[in-house]
Amino acid sequence: MTEGKGFRLADHDPADTGGVDGKEEGRAEVARLTARLSELHERFYADGRHGLLVVLQGMDTSGKGGAIRKAFEGLDPIGVHVAAFKAPNEAELTHDFLWRIHSHTPAAGHMSIFDRGHYEDVLIVRVHGLVPKTRWRARYGHIRNFEAMLADEGTVVRKFFLHISSDEQARRLQARLDDPTKHWKFRLADLEERKRWDDYQDAYEEAIRRTATPEA
Repeated sequence: MTEGKGFRLADHDPADTGGVDGKEEGRAEVARLTARLSELHERFYADGRHGLLVVLQGMDTSGKGGAIRKAFEGLDPIGVHVAAFKAPNEAELTHDFLWRIHSHTPAAGHMSIFDRGHYEDVLIVRVHGLVPKTRWRARYGHIRNFEAMLADEGTVVRKFFLHISSDEQARRLQARLDDPTKHWKFRLADLEERKRWDDYQDAYEEAIRRTATPEA
């Protein structure tokens, strides 16, 4: 968790393991934590006073889908909703940017997990110039207000940025090409997006800096 002021991605090593020594230890720790999460989720659902919104953001291949499968494995699907958001389509661009988001926020007692989320509207929208700069810059304030409103209404908001390096992304893309069973994950557009790496890093850094708040 960080306060936004002065945040820089360069201050955070994407190779940091958090003290976990190797994959086997990591898998064991994930298994322990997911069992605990399952227990807490039952209590959370039964209590029914709060919602939980988990937002995962990260560059292509950063592992958002895998994190959802592994970290939330074993939770009762009755109380969990997963929503994936990409670049807004033509119809979505004709509405305010939160229009496609709000209906996926969690009801009391429920958990919503966003594979990407409302941050796409200050990330890919910014990098590709899908709306004028004056509009996407104003959205940082709208995001802060939106998340504060959710918190005031009883939703706990937790946001995670899955930080990888450019070299690690290249390795993961190559692995998809080398393994025929993973070809479906590869898109030529991934290579075009990779050319905008620096632009995305700037966009993520500013988004984190300007929307890290006590409420979220």
